[in-house]
Amino acid sequence: MNPNFSRFTVFAFCIFASFSTFAIVPAAPSLSAKSYILMDYTSGKVLVENNAELSVPPASLTKMMTSYVVSAEIAAGNLNLSDKVHISRNAWAQNPAFKGSSLTWIEVNTDVSVEDLLKGVIIQSGNDASVALAEHIAGSEDVFAQLMNQHAEKLGMKNSHFVNSNGLPAEGHVSTAKDLALLTAAMIRNFPEEYAYYKEKWFTYNGIKQPNRNSLLWDDSLNVDGVKTGHTDAAGYCLVSSATKNDMRLISVVMGTRSKNTRKVEGKKLLSYGFRFFETVKPLTAGKQLHQQKIWMGDKEILSLGISTDIYLTIPRGQAKNLKANYVVEKNIEAPITKNQEIGKIYFSLGKEKVAEFPLVALEEINEAGFFGRMSDGVSRWFGELF
Repeated sequence: MNPNFSRFTVFAFCIFASFSTFAIVPAAPSLSAKSYILMDYTSGKVLVENNAELSVPPASLTKMMTSYVVSAEIAAGNLNLSDKVHISRNAWAQNPAFKGSSLTWIEVNTDVSVEDLLKGVIIQSGNDASVALAEHIAGSEDVFAQLMNQHAEKLGMKNSHFVNSNGLPAEGHVSTAKDLALLTAAMIRNFPEEYAYYKEKWFTYNGIKQPNRNSLLWDDSLNVDGVKTGHTDAAGYCLVSSATKNDMRLISVVMGTRSKNTRKVEGKKLLSYGFRFFETVKPLTAGKQLHQQKIWMGDKEILSLGISTDIYLTIPRGQAKNLKANYVVEKNIEAPITKNQEIGKIYFSLGKEKVAEFPLVALEEINEAGFFGRMSDGVSRWFGELF
C-alpha cells in the first residue's frame, strides 16, 4: 500500500463498550536463568523475554523436535504408532553413553512399537528411544538430524541447529528460548494427539516405571499439560511448560537455571504472571463484513471488506473494553479483485499505544465489468473528480 494517506480513507470504531480506566501491570519478574520467554499460544504475543534469541545447548529439549518429526511422519502416512522398530546395538548402547543419561531401557535386537518409543522419548526422556526412532525413520541419526533442521526452518526456528535426536552434547547443537516456544505452539496446533503424551505423569516399559520429570505436572495451582525438561552441564537445567486457564494458553521456556527446583520455580513465575495480568480476546471474526467500499470498473458496485482469519489479541487483563480499532482503505479501487486480496489495514490500539495491525481484505471476488460498464464508471469518476 502506498504510504501517502491522501489516497486512503480512515475509519475508526470501538470493539467493545468503552469507558476510561487504567491498566495496572507490574514489571515482569526477573528470573534466575540464562534466557527465557513467555508467549501466548493463540495470539503469538510475547509477554516476557530475556535473551530469548540466544543460541544455547538445549539438552533433552531436543526431544521435542524428535517427537515433532515422528508426529509429522505419522501425519504423512509414513509411520504408524503400531509399527515395530527393531532396536539396534547403537540405540541400545546409549545406556552408558553419558553420566546421568535418561533411558527407556530398551534392549538390543528386540522389537518395540513406535508408540512405546514415542512415550519413552516424551515421558521418560529416553535417549535410547530417541536414537531408535531416528534410525527407524531415516536410517541414521545424521539423516534424521537433517529432517529436524528442515522442520525447524519451516517453523521459523531461525537460531536452531540439531546434530542428534536426544540432545547429548555435540558441537553446533543449539536452540533458543524463542525457537522452542514456536516449536511448542506448532506441536500443540498440528499434533494434538501426540501432544497429549506430554501430560502423562508415568510410563512403564520393560518393567521399569519412571515419572515424567516435569514436576509442574504435579502442581495443583496450575493446569500444566506439558512440556519437557532438559539438563546437561553445558545447558544447565531447562524447562518448557504450557498451561491453560479458561480460554487462555501460555507457553513458557526457561533455559540455563542452576537446579531442578529453580527451573520449576522460574517456570511457574512466568506462567502465574501471564495468567494474572493478561487475557487473550477475540475482537473480530473471519468473514464478518467490517466495511463496504465503492469499486470502479467491476461487475458489482460495492465491495465487502473484512479479515481472512480470526483475530486474537493478548492485552492487559480487564482492558478489552478500551480496545479500539481503525482501518485505512484505498479510495479508488478498481476491478478485478480476488477474494482475500489486501485492500487496506486494520489497527488496534489501547489509549495511545498501538497493539497490533492486520490486513483488511476483500471478502468476495469481483470481476471486471463489460465495455459499457467500464465506460459508465469512467464518466462517473471524471465528473466526481471535477466537482
